[in-house]
Amino acid sequence: MNARRLRTAGLTALGLLLAGCGIRPTEVPTDFGGAPSRVPCSLSQPDLATQSSRGVPVQVFLLCGSSLVTVDRTVRVPEGTADARRRVIVAQGLLDQLAAPPSAGEKAAGYTTHVPGGLRVEGPRPRDPADTLRLSSVPAGLAPYALAQIVCTLSDSAAAEGDGSVVLGGPDDTRLRRYECTGELRARPGTTLPPSTQVTDG
Repeated sequence: MNARRLRTAGLTALGLLLAGCGIRPTEVPTDFGGAPSRVPCSLSQPDLATQSSRGVPVQVFLLCGSSLVTVDRTVRVPEGTADARRRVIVAQGLLDQLAAPPSAGEKAAGYTTHVPGGLRVEGPRPRDPADTLRLSSVPAGLAPYALAQIVCTLSDSAAAEGDGSVVLGGPDDTRLRRYECTGELRARPGTTLPPSTQVTDG
């Protein structure tokens, strides 16, 4: 009997001590609510609104958080198109996809784009290397995020040679440069410029 009274007194004292510390004793785990419904930068399933049943599957780099993340897209290319023309068509399709506003699902997951609309691309001029892509705006004049998106998207596509780089120029006579998409650029596109080297005349 004495042992039972001592145990009861001990539990009562423990309860008072916890209450004095602002902690309410409980026999069940505290419910802090459900987990977030969507993890940022993670799409639960392919967004069919941004894809077409017909076209070449491609990927473009959008901004999410502070880094570049790929999302799936499609680009239409007429059958039988010559390789040189095909590269330009793919490049223009990629620029159009980059400039398009993210879908509702992508916006909800935190995706954005900084590539301006109306950006055009052409193939090489007579003295340019064969893999040159000339933009309607000087690449160095684009916003850092936009340039990073463009460089990483084009260098990782059929519009380039597939070596992680792309030769870009503008509409003027500014020297061509070969830009690279690196891991550092994908991780910090706003503060890291794409590594580039000047290209000599072809």
